[in-house]
Amino acid sequence: MKIGFVLDDTLDSSDGVQQYVLTLGKWLSDNGHQVHYLVGQTSRTDIANIHSLAKNLRVKFNRNVLSIPLWSRKKQITELLETEKFDVLHVQLPFSPLLAGRVIKLAPASTWIIGTFHILPFNAIQTIAARLLGWLTRSSLRKIDQVVSVSPAAQEFAKRSMGIESVVIPNAVDLARFSTSNKLTSKFKKSGPRNSKRIVFLGRLVQRKGCYQLLQALLVLKQQGRLEGVVTTIAGDGPDRARLRQFVEQHQMTDNVNFIGRIDEADKASLLASADIVALPSISGESFGIVVVEAIASGGGVVVGGRNPGYSYVLADTPETLIDPRVSNSFADRLSELLKDSSKRQQLAKKQRSLIKKFDVAVVGKKILDLYRATSRKH
Repeated sequence: MKIGFVLDDTLDSSDGVQQYVLTLGKWLSDNGHQVHYLVGQTSRTDIANIHSLAKNLRVKFNRNVLSIPLWSRKKQITELLETEKFDVLHVQLPFSPLLAGRVIKLAPASTWIIGTFHILPFNAIQTIAARLLGWLTRSSLRKIDQVVSVSPAAQEFAKRSMGIESVVIPNAVDLARFSTSNKLTSKFKKSGPRNSKRIVFLGRLVQRKGCYQLLQALLVLKQQGRLEGVVTTIAGDGPDRARLRQFVEQHQMTDNVNFIGRIDEADKASLLASADIVALPSISGESFGIVVVEAIASGGGVVVGGRNPGYSYVLADTPETLIDPRVSNSFADRLSELLKDSSKRQQLAKKQRSLIKKFDVAVVGKKILDLYRATSRKH
């Protein structure tokens, strides 16, 4: 089967949608299918069959930075579709009429078109933007044979904002890559006092990811004398980094909190495996929780997540690991309780690992393939 993943954004970044496309694409390639990537402006050359079809502009959306296509050439797209004769085009939603929308319109009737809906908005502005985009792309949306949403929350938002009916097939994570790569490298070995406990935060340093709320909870622990022997590693970068560092310095927590900046994808599993607690207190705007699944799969400590719809979907069967990041005292109490009780941490971590198997790329990939085949029978 020849499959073309269609994405308005670049493949040069490693955000959630890019991870979805590349993880599924690799699994499909490993299982004998030919995979191409029809994407926005992309310079990387380490992946086969990348077709960079647009010039892109970087913008902020949903408190993240992404790139949107400014224009694409009809002739280039037409020639690509005629040359490759894709069996299926798998489009990432929402999409722009200037790239993915154009690919859909130019696709021949013999090509099956599948969509995956990814987003959940942070606020009303993003909701309005999604509705407007749905109106602008309505003619292209009608050509899509079947839409998948990555979670029930994304499914509900797709229906409410853009009138899209969809089925839920979750995000895919290569669990083996994390579970077999969790030997600690020297730079991620625990530092600090003997028998210290480590909390790890991994994510962009932007408001909705909740790093500030984590620091507020740590301050509560410090004020109550419960932070001794606890070291928190903040991995990631973003516009809030200076503000967060200032908070740590102002409250004299530099012995307990260290910022290591953005880390390579290859180092992610080792960092996560070094934690007693992985704290991912995202406030909102999460349609799934890829980093939550990755953290659990790493085989380290227990994962504590913000009670937003996407993370709640992943952690639904361990509700005691869901917290409201904005309530500092209860957040601090949950951290302290888990830091003190190693058997509780291990019990919850083991349960979490048993529950994420349904998100493995082999499981999700088979469901996607079944969907492709069911769609082909309708053509």
